[in-house]
Amino acid sequence: MSDTSPKSGTTRKHTALPKAEILIEALPWLTRHHGKIVVIKFGGNAMVNEELKAAFAQDVVFLRHAGLRPVVVHGGGPQISAALDRHGIVSEFKAGLRVTTEDAMDVVRMVLAGQVQRELVGLLNQHGPFAVGLTGEDAHTITATKHTPEIDGESVDIGRVGEITQIDTGAIEALLADGRIPVVSSIARSQDDGHVYNVNADTAAAALAAALGAETLMVLTDVEGLYEDWPNSDEVISRLTASQLEKLLPELSSGMVPKMEGCLHAVRGGVNTARVIDGRVQHSILLEIFTDEGIGTMVVPDEKPDEQGES
Repeated sequence: MSDTSPKSGTTRKHTALPKAEILIEALPWLTRHHGKIVVIKFGGNAMVNEELKAAFAQDVVFLRHAGLRPVVVHGGGPQISAALDRHGIVSEFKAGLRVTTEDAMDVVRMVLAGQVQRELVGLLNQHGPFAVGLTGEDAHTITATKHTPEIDGESVDIGRVGEITQIDTGAIEALLADGRIPVVSSIARSQDDGHVYNVNADTAAAALAAALGAETLMVLTDVEGLYEDWPNSDEVISRLTASQLEKLLPELSSGMVPKMEGCLHAVRGGVNTARVIDGRVQHSILLEIFTDEGIGTMVVPDEKPDEQGES
């Protein structure tokens, strides 16, 4: 027999109420983001920890069911390093970028498009027929030219590393219109020499977000956000404008520079908000988008005089 006593009903009400309150708190954010494109750069520990990978896939599918239009962009640093080791190819970094020889580029392409992307597409598709993988090569989505950084005033050849010159959003927009979740590997076709290029995934995500007119760019990383005064303080800056970020860029650690430059490029390119969030926290995407507190660091465009005081 079932327990129909008043005590049992009261208990059920008390346990259900917090769930209802959480859903109601999400309502204004659901309304605000409905139909909007959200570009998410998948990286850091979230890429290698099984529980975090599963939670990430749940979050992205939740966004899609909640009426948003997520686009996932990924790199694969740890997986590329491991594969290069297996092939006996030495990993070398210059100016914070992986030196990518022709042999290394073959491995990069194989790992990104054939391993990392396939696993991520598989995780998303456990929840329905949603995810479709593509690389920047497909349908001219990302075009690049050879990137030659300067070190100590001299140009340095780092191989098949590309600098993005053009984005074609046609294939991604067609997938979004069909209710799919595009999963994009950060490989680019060449603009001028017939080669394929490895491009920084943070940079690729920012360029795609700007070209798609995304509502927000979210960059998953392995820190809580942008620190106020690292290493003297672990206080995270919760919100800053594009101009404030620009002033801070020269002081940032090398690992944070491409992420924060990407955020700056995105908001200067018309994206409403760009956020760096801690991918080590399960469901960090949902916490950031659908709660009042949010987590991580949010970059917003410079405020116009009539926008002062708006959140």
